[in-house]
Amino acid sequence: MTNRAFRFGPIALTTTLTTNILNPATTTGGVNSGSNPLYIILRRITIVNKGAVAATFSLWLGATGANAAGTEVIGQGLSIPANSFFPWSGYLRLDSTDFLVGGSNTATALTVEGEGEIGVSG
Repeated sequence: MTNRAFRFGPIALTTTLTTNILNPATTTGGVNSGSNPLYIILRRITIVNKGAVAATFSLWLGATGANAAGTEVIGQGLSIPANSFFPWSGYLRLDSTDFLVGGSNTATALTVEGEGEIGVSG
């Protein structure tokens, strides 16, 4: 089975640094077919600052609603200038138990969106 193109957002980041931003779903159906968790491979994330002043963001990869030390993944307190953006590219896999969580030091000045692939584990 091949992966399919996937995108999320745009989503406004809030000042709650434990906000769940992205988590793969699971599929369940039929009789005796079990449950196949989906996974997401993020290849690009862009965070846009639409505000008139610099703003910071932080993203973690871990449990739902958590930003524990050691799970920092992208941009810990990273500042984005006014009317600018931060581009991230790479290869970040999220399984059904992984949550991308985070937020900003400002309320809704920053917007996050991204793209990659979605597939079924198996």
